[in-house]
Amino acid sequence: QEDPQVKAGGDPMYGASFRIWGYETSWGSFAQFTKVQDHQCLPKPKHLSYEAAAAYMLVGATAYRMLTRWQEHEVRKDDVVLIWGGAGGLGSMAIQICKAFGAKPIAVVAGEDKVEYCKKLGAVGVIDRRKFNHWGMLPHWEDNEKYNAWLQGARAFGKAIWDVLGEKKSPRIVFEHPGESTVPTSAFVCDTGGMVVICAGTTGYNATLDLRYHWMRQKRFQGSHFANDKEAKGFNDLVLEGKADPCLSRTWKFSETGAAHQLMRENKHPHGNMAILVNAKKEGLKNLEEAKKA
Repeated sequence: QEDPQVKAGGDPMYGASFRIWGYETSWGSFAQFTKVQDHQCLPKPKHLSYEAAAAYMLVGATAYRMLTRWQEHEVRKDDVVLIWGGAGGLGSMAIQICKAFGAKPIAVVAGEDKVEYCKKLGAVGVIDRRKFNHWGMLPHWEDNEKYNAWLQGARAFGKAIWDVLGEKKSPRIVFEHPGESTVPTSAFVCDTGGMVVICAGTTGYNATLDLRYHWMRQKRFQGSHFANDKEAKGFNDLVLEGKADPCLSRTWKFSETGAAHQLMRENKHPHGNMAILVNAKKEGLKNLEEAKKA
């Protein structure tokens, strides 16, 4: 409350004192008891179990800010939105947000088993990135052979987007988080005047892009980090209204916390989100009365 950014009425996310609970604070989140500020608490959807209610806010609010915060690039009806990792935690939330706003989300995945999953969430189409091999950092523009090979791959990927839509329409928003391996392609296929918005770098942090396409087509490259209170409430409201599902795929015991993280480290986790039971005695409990009986 004493942060100058907050006192001035600005976005708290830009304040020097801002910290994401459990990520940038020392309290963590995998504990029987943890310290939070009152404004960080939101109504639990009554129709969800405790574990389902615990699974969505981090990725959901992050995706909500990415898609609604940036002036002139808020997701809107009929927008084409390219979503990397459509079957993951972030991607599964982003698809549903786009659907709720009437946009046209296209998911990028690695595996046929993820195609139907994304379509059921609302994706108008799905692209399997394994069908392309131009991923990685952008070759130097003076290396004609390697650059042309990359360009051929990027154009083929762009055509795959058009094929999904049935028209030559490029993404107004590219929802990024892999980073190093995909940013060159994201920047290339993004529509003129569009935005690449990124919240992570899961494949690496050294991103490269061809600035000629960036400045001449007046694209935007926007960083985004979690969400403020308004955005967290905005996504929670979608869940309360039944417009977004937590996509809970697996629940672990508190003693299995390490195993859950190891599965993620090996990229073997199931689609959507996972949760860990902390004080709940069993899965499926929805309120305090049920918890007391358990």
